[in-house]
This record gives sequence, C-alpha cells and structure tokens, in this order.
Amino acid sequence: MPLPPDAFRHHPGLAGMIQDPETSFFRDFMPEDVDERMREMGRPADWRYSDATREANRRAALAGRMDRDLWVFAYGSLMWDPALLFDEVRRATVIGHSRGMVLYDTFGARGSPGAPGVMAGLVGGGSCEGVAFRIPAETVDRETEILWRREMIAHCYIPAFRPARTAAGDIEVLGFVADPTAEMIRLDLTRAEIVRAAATGEGIRGTSYDYLKNMLDHFAALRIEDPELSALLAEVDRYRADTSGQQSP
Repeated sequence: MPLPPDAFRHHPGLAGMIQDPETSFFRDFMPEDVDERMREMGRPADWRYSDATREANRRAALAGRMDRDLWVFAYGSLMWDPALLFDEVRRATVIGHSRGMVLYDTFGARGSPGAPGVMAGLVGGGSCEGVAFRIPAETVDRETEILWRREMIAHCYIPAFRPARTAAGDIEVLGFVADPTAEMIRLDLTRAEIVRAAATGEGIRGTSYDYLKNMLDHFAALRIEDPELSALLAEVDRYRADTSGQQSP
C-alpha cells in the first residue's frame, strides 16, 4: 500500500529523504533474525524481550488508543527510515525531553563490542525537535507491531505519550524515552567517549557517523537548528581527520 499523495503536504522537501516504508529493512524484521549473531557476539539467550513480553508491553502502552489515529514521534533514524505506512508527517517539538546521544551500542546495529557506536535517545529536560508521523486508526495495530519489534526489541526504551507542538496545531505523540536502567543507555558518557563512538562505531545497520550526519541533513531540510549536534559533528570530523593522519604511513 503506497503512501497517499498528500502525505508530505506540510514538508514537500522530505518526500525524497524518507525511505519508502515498504522497502525498509525493518518492515519484515523479526527479532529472532539476529539471535544467531547475538550468540556469536557472546550475548546470553535472553538478550531480547520474548514475543509475549513485547506484545504485552505494546498492548499496555496502547490501551484505549487502538481505535484512533496515532502520532509517532521520530528524533533519530525513524526520521528517515520509519518503516511505517503513514498518512501525514509534520515537524514537531516535544517539551520536557531532549535528544541525547546516550544509546551506547555494542549490540551490532551501529556499533560492536570492539568498536561501540552511539545513537540518540530522549532524556529528561529541555525540548526536542523532530517529526511526527500520523498512522491512521485502521492500521495502528499492524503498524505498531512493526514499530515494537524495532524499538522494543530489548531493554532500552520506555514508550510514553507526550504533548507536542506543530505548526498545524498541538498533538499527542508516542515517543520512546531512554530507560536509564537499561544496559545500553549510558547517561554517564564523557564528551570524548561520545565523539569516539560517533566517529568509529559500525554495525549491520551502518556507521554511527552516518547516523549523525543523517540527523543533521534532516534538520537542514526542516530548518531545525541544533547547535549541540552540529558542534558534535564538527568534533567528530576533527577526530576522524586526526586519527586518519595518525594511521597514514
């Protein structure tokens, strides 16, 4: 089922920047697909949530909301690869949470045990700009199954509904907030550790460097200014240039 022609009516420039959901890796992804890889990396058999646990979490989070349109807030890779069929996308600002590079990835997505990567998570305080995708009521059940297999594959996030501001009016969005009790969430990372992970992390979904650049490319298309991430990218570029020079003969 293709996206409706007017899905990008608020932001036509995003039409060529968001991957077709039907072609996304995550559209048909199943958590068991990576079990063997996790075993090879030395992860225990219970590294991820069971299907029953994940489904119970989804049902609890969406209780009373399955029969209405759902807005999903994207602040990281969901912005360019949502894997969800949506009817509308808007630039949105969530108040009370900010974007932090706190997901320390040693699980193989954009990092590994030998070269950890870093990705974004919502942390308390401040505000966070991103995009919100509207999922029509009749497809919420199916689309959130896909979303939960991706975002709630393991202990990392807490699904939560938060108010958001958009130019077309205030909405309530579903966001995935970093869980500080999770192994992958590191609120104690130093700036140097974040820079190194963003510069060198790589896994089956690509590099942490490309992840950071993709976020800033989408901010540019939406005219979002994020001085913190822009400064981080500049530091990462310097780190990459310095280490590249050190490795040259």
